[in-house]
Amino acid sequence: MDVEKRPKHLAQLQALAAIGQCRLMSLWDSLFTHLRQPIAQILLTRNDIADRTRYFNAQNTFHALLEQGVIPIVNENDTLAVSEIKFGDNDTLSAITAAMIHADMLFLMTDVDCLYDKNPRTNPDAKPIEVVEDIAALQADVSSAGSSLGTGGMSTKIIAARLGTSAGVTTVITRSSNPGNVLNIVQYLQSIQKGNTPPSPDERAEGLSRSASALTLSNLNGAPWPPLHTRFIPANDPIRDRHFWLLHTPHPHGTLYIDSGAYKALVGKAGLLPVGVIDVEGNFAQQEVVRLVAVKRRSTPGPDGKMWEGTPEEVGRALVNYAAAEIARIKGKQSVEIEKILGYADSEYVAHRQHVGFFKRDSRPVSPAREINGAVME
Repeated sequence: MDVEKRPKHLAQLQALAAIGQCRLMSLWDSLFTHLRQPIAQILLTRNDIADRTRYFNAQNTFHALLEQGVIPIVNENDTLAVSEIKFGDNDTLSAITAAMIHADMLFLMTDVDCLYDKNPRTNPDAKPIEVVEDIAALQADVSSAGSSLGTGGMSTKIIAARLGTSAGVTTVITRSSNPGNVLNIVQYLQSIQKGNTPPSPDERAEGLSRSASALTLSNLNGAPWPPLHTRFIPANDPIRDRHFWLLHTPHPHGTLYIDSGAYKALVGKAGLLPVGVIDVEGNFAQQEVVRLVAVKRRSTPGPDGKMWEGTPEEVGRALVNYAAAEIARIKGKQSVEIEKILGYADSEYVAHRQHVGFFKRDSRPVSPAREINGAVME
């Protein structure tokens, strides 16, 4: 295209992305044709799955393709996406896709073999981290060891691993320059899951020879067994489909501050009543997703005019039955008063319990404005 420098204007960047997507898919199609493997292209933006109906439509499309033996190649739709609706990185996109299709495994490829307890570039004695059961503890350990999670985009892979494992997906970080490692690691993990002794290098080379390419087999020679990688253990109580959508795909449009009584009631499977709402922030409509922040209620307004005190703690998300302006009028009131105040009553609940999701304690944000990536439904 005779473009010497990266364009500065969004329209020019997106035009080049449209050109590049055609060429990239042409290359993918050529490669897979040699294997007689049909493929399909799916381009997504966050807006495509922020809507519940479109989310499940995308999920159904994935399932239909896989049932027909078609491999979907997924990418962000850079020709349409702007900063407000971008996933931001392919790691997050891959984790959301893996959760959407109920994948068994998610591989996050990078420029290092695995995670280390120290930065291997500056610490020769750094040791590989083979298995991670607690991502929150991993982040603390790695930070205290002086490693930089931001190097090489590793922080986004940790976030993606949190997303994947919360949905029950075994997530693996390994080196991208050794593509044969993917097959080797899958075989190794399958052996572990079956309680069998992992095969020797000679046995696995023989087993793969019928289907693996020459490139894959060449990577087996002299390779460590098992290949270096970090495996993130999936949650025992994974979140699925509607609950995963609620917690991870829509951008929250506002915040509801709820008291401890309302929080306990929600944990006890009750819905969110207006009497438990202390304050409202944002300008949102009915059936939009908002943050739920637990605070301690004051008997009288404080110096700042607020009816709550203490450090706000985001505990989950909710799909609300009333708009922000309506909730502001009925907050702290009994449900029987809703019709008198608003002139109508669509529901006795601000949010039904099935439309409320809670984050795990070790993955809550430090402030209501921060994005959350690890969650569980009560």
